[in-house]
Amino acid sequence: QINFVACQLFALLAAFWFRIYLSPSHASSAVRHAFATLFGIYFAVFCFGWYSIHLFVLVMMNYGIMNMASIPNIHRYSFVVAMGYLTLCHISRIYIFHYGILTTDFSGPLMIITQKITTLACQLHDGIGRQAEELTAEQNRLAVKSRPSLLEYLSYLLNFMSIIAGPCSNYKDYIAFIEGRHVHMKLLEVNWKQKGYDRLPEPSPTGAVMYKLCITLVSLILFLTLTKNFPMAYIIDNEFLDKTPFLSRLAYLYVVTQAAKPKYYFAWTLADAVNNAAGYGFSGVDEKGTFRWDLLSNLNIWNIETATSFKMYIENWNIQTAAWLKRVCYDRAPWYPTALTFILSALWHGIYPGYYFTFLTGILITLAARAIRNNCRHYFLSSVPLKIAYDVVTWAVTQLAVCYTVAPFVMLAVEPTIKFYKSVYFHMHILSILVLLLLPIRPQTHSVRRAQNQAMMNSIKSK
Repeated sequence: QINFVACQLFALLAAFWFRIYLSPSHASSAVRHAFATLFGIYFAVFCFGWYSIHLFVLVMMNYGIMNMASIPNIHRYSFVVAMGYLTLCHISRIYIFHYGILTTDFSGPLMIITQKITTLACQLHDGIGRQAEELTAEQNRLAVKSRPSLLEYLSYLLNFMSIIAGPCSNYKDYIAFIEGRHVHMKLLEVNWKQKGYDRLPEPSPTGAVMYKLCITLVSLILFLTLTKNFPMAYIIDNEFLDKTPFLSRLAYLYVVTQAAKPKYYFAWTLADAVNNAAGYGFSGVDEKGTFRWDLLSNLNIWNIETATSFKMYIENWNIQTAAWLKRVCYDRAPWYPTALTFILSALWHGIYPGYYFTFLTGILITLAARAIRNNCRHYFLSSVPLKIAYDVVTWAVTQLAVCYTVAPFVMLAVEPTIKFYKSVYFHMHILSILVLLLLPIRPQTHSVRRAQNQAMMNSIKSK
């Protein structure tokens, strides 16, 4: 953890230096690629020591595939090799290290690199191996028309901004950033003459970085003061279970789940700030004319904490992983896209049984929540007091449902997961099944069904 924080803080300083002194106007694309790559490799070795060899082995194996495989199969071979190597590393954590988390746990960076490898392979397949009319609008926009050079490939996968904590970004966006086209591409989408500008503005990421660093600092303080003092394991402590009433156990479950969040807020927000400090992550201009730097943001804390539906909660958590699942699996699956996307999400996270308890429970609760919303919500829209009451109740139920769902994700193993669910009488499972049995399922048009299937895909993305 100390190495992680040290590397990310150093990466933040390097990112500011990179944006100012190695900007596209001061340095060539090759120099920017080389600097980003070398610093990324250094950070990986510093954090993970000899274990970092796994990152480099996977990167080079897939570079060989990308250059030797036929275009019609390049995405398949890259996917199998990357996911296979990642799965073998996940297996070693259980059967070799007995559920232990290595002090030099390299699985996080390996998971991000797997996302990038499969993203690039699919987008290269789209750009060279498919006709434009076969692609969706997004696939057309992101399609890669030629194989990248070795330097471009290494820079995309190993750059210092994302090597430690991600997030995954699209290859064309990254190359546009290195070449200095990233911000201008987004600015050209706005008619600045109508807004009174004679030329394109030059948005600075400094304000966004400072704001995100404030969130990072608060998250770090909460992590140091709360997370250690409210361990998830305490909810299955025998003495706690014997002496604590059911409702009090639910309240404590909410507290320990809240205490577990700051480390994710810290890591993801700091990673976002690092990319922004380097000048990467500009997403355009909102309706108020404000420059947005959330292209690579992995979460929306306000929407998470105020979510009034399970779907809303999930859609604002681990955003970039959801986008990856959609682009490499859901949009390409020939059949059963939701099921196949779920399987990929589960395998990508690892093979801890607790992950699968979380995903399966999440799907059940998502279906039940959708049924309740479709059948009941319209009754509460007739007046403001009713709508407020509905929002308050659904907020409380959503927060408790999320806590109930993610507890196995933290506990990992089968025994504590079963013990936890027994202690709370499997109440969310039972209620969800009853809802699905009792409430009618309304007929849907094809377009609505397709949109809801996409929402279901979002619901299985992980912590």
